[in-house]
Amino acid sequence: MSNSPITPVILCGGSGTRLWPLSRKAFPKQFVPLVDNKSLLQLTFERMRHVSNKVLTVAAEEHRFFLQEAAEAAKANVQHILEPVGRNTAPAMAIAALFVRPDDLLLFAPADHYIPDSEAFAATVQKGMTAAQAGNIVTFGIAPTFPSTAYGYIAQGLPLSGGQAFRVKRFVEKPDAATAQRLLLDEHLWNAGIFLVKAKVLLAALAEHAPDILKSCKEAVAAENDDGNFIRLNKEVFAACRSESIDYAVMEKHEAVAVVPYVGKWSDVGSWNAVAELSQADEDGNRIQGQGHLLHAKKTFVHASHRPVIALGTEDMIIVDTPDAVLVATSRYVEKVKDVVAQLERQNVAEATTHRRTVRPWGMYDSVDMGERFQVKRITVKPGAQLSLQMHHHRAEHWIVVKGTAKVTRGEETFLVTENQSTYIPLGTVHRLENPGKTALEMIEVQSGSYLGEDDIVRFEDTYGRARIMNSAGK
Repeated sequence: MSNSPITPVILCGGSGTRLWPLSRKAFPKQFVPLVDNKSLLQLTFERMRHVSNKVLTVAAEEHRFFLQEAAEAAKANVQHILEPVGRNTAPAMAIAALFVRPDDLLLFAPADHYIPDSEAFAATVQKGMTAAQAGNIVTFGIAPTFPSTAYGYIAQGLPLSGGQAFRVKRFVEKPDAATAQRLLLDEHLWNAGIFLVKAKVLLAALAEHAPDILKSCKEAVAAENDDGNFIRLNKEVFAACRSESIDYAVMEKHEAVAVVPYVGKWSDVGSWNAVAELSQADEDGNRIQGQGHLLHAKKTFVHASHRPVIALGTEDMIIVDTPDAVLVATSRYVEKVKDVVAQLERQNVAEATTHRRTVRPWGMYDSVDMGERFQVKRITVKPGAQLSLQMHHHRAEHWIVVKGTAKVTRGEETFLVTENQSTYIPLGTVHRLENPGKTALEMIEVQSGSYLGEDDIVRFEDTYGRARIMNSAGK
């Protein structure tokens, strides 16, 4: 099916606060390794290979290196459209439709869904092609397995020509428990937020129902600029666009809408209860990811990726351990995690939005310890990668290599530092760190100075297109 005329568009927005503390605003759930050490985005790229050999993404500017890493891991041919600010699904879909030919079929899909049967998914998409070619906006409904209050529903009407797609009678908002039970019995479908539509049909629908959104998107696209596989929109113009979901902006108002049922395993991985369901339960209903240890426990889920976590005598519990934050909740209340995150944000708790571990295009760093006038980081640099040529106004740095070999530029000199050796970067000195080897470089960095914020950086040269950004966050 690689010659299919369909172009998948992966919508990568969303903050993933319902999976805090593993998923946070700076590292949302679509980029977090959740299934077999693969991210949901990587799995989505792999699934889309059964639909087409080329993919578009629409994602936040600050996540561009996560996108690139997932695409490389999936060996996917991807073009990325970067949003300077998030404006929900209607503008994101409009932007993608403006970048392709009018008659192109676009398959819009969220980046954070788990659909293990890629071939069944692709076959279902094919069932919607006739209706989409005929000018319908085709959505895909999931055959529900229980009366969920977390999803919207679709009422399926009469079959269209060919009998594989059906007219949509109406969309139903997320219901209460009693209504969800009734909708299940009435054979309604879950609304998965997956759409197949011709570019010109979507643009015409936006022109009819949300002309202001379409106008803003056209202006943002007209002022875009390309940077390799990244397309950047004009920030000032796009920021002025109204934020709206495609459901409210178009789908609930439009006449020519069809639905194709999907019967198969599907999850939007929208809560820790859903993550727990991805693991096999033991005879007591317990599920473990990582180093969890349970005794006299029932229906308990433990995620412990970096140290032993013991649950003794627990029942109906969700326990998630990360290096800098721990979540303990009953499965009944775990859907309220996003409310806790909002409260932490109001209290300016840094762990609400950022991890101790920070991913960069060249590797990652882990903020191990910090205090007055000092900070300690564990830095890992990928083989062949290098940090920007940079300088700090307020701090000096001590580097100790613990694994691999570092190529260090310090002022006018360049030299190698091997395992168990160290070097010193004085305050105000232009410097660069590189990994010339074929294995990962691991080192400890000790920063000391009057100000240790990540915005104390001036870049002079950068492999990743960041040299023009002065005093920007991170290495």
